[in-house]
Amino acid sequence: MKEIEKTLENKNVRPTAMRILIYKYMAEKEVAIALTDIENTFTKADRTTLYRTLKTFEEKGIVHQIDDGTNISKYALCEPGCNCELDQDLHLHFHCSNCDETVCLTAHKLPHINLPEGYIAEDANLVIKGICDKCSS
Repeated sequence: MKEIEKTLENKNVRPTAMRILIYKYMAEKEVAIALTDIENTFTKADRTTLYRTLKTFEEKGIVHQIDDGTNISKYALCEPGCNCELDQDLHLHFHCSNCDETVCLTAHKLPHINLPEGYIAEDANLVIKGICDKCSS
């Protein structure tokens, strides 16, 4: 728990009990998590508290949001040293059409894309869809 507290403090996030629990829960998962997944796990917690925690984590660069085409926002912990910068930290995401899970493929970085003059990138998200390694074996 001390490591989680230190991680949150390094990102200027006060390590409350709920924030520590949500971070720990996300760290134990190998897939991106939807707000409903967190709500179903922490049934006694207030939905607004859970949502605000995710938003705080996103604003502080602790998690990144993934749009995997399911119309449900999913969140995954950022890698150590990640700043969620378009030029440096973009990686592939994979959405399995069989089990409906989305995973970060952080070892597969996206190259820098040169946009035409006058275009300003604000966000980028590359999701590959198919069958994951668990479902294909």
